[in-house]
Amino acid sequence: MNDWIEIGGIDDIPRQGARVIRTAQGDIAVFRTAADEVFALRDRCPHKGGPLSQGIVSGKKVTCPLHNWNILLDSGEAVAPDQGCAATYPVKIVDERVYLSLPSEQARMASVS
Repeated sequence: MNDWIEIGGIDDIPRQGARVIRTAQGDIAVFRTAADEVFALRDRCPHKGGPLSQGIVSGKKVTCPLHNWNILLDSGEAVAPDQGCAATYPVKIVDERVYLSLPSEQARMASVS
């Protein structure tokens, strides 16, 4: 079962940037596009584990800061010719507040940074 946790307001996530949620199972990067769309991915590039939260957001993609892989924010898939996938997490916005869906145990131990 999953729980929705509030991680802050939409303005707490920089436009074309990310905010990191720390969990016992690893960090999750919550991204905001220039169009105010919000997506959540495991903060680990499928190539060599680079921190996607430190990458550059352009459109609905983030570029890994280590080796310039482009990852689609909506699916976590690497853009061809690269291959791989970062885990995705459901997010929703209610009254300008951002919520992230996590397994119940993971949600209880999550912290926003």
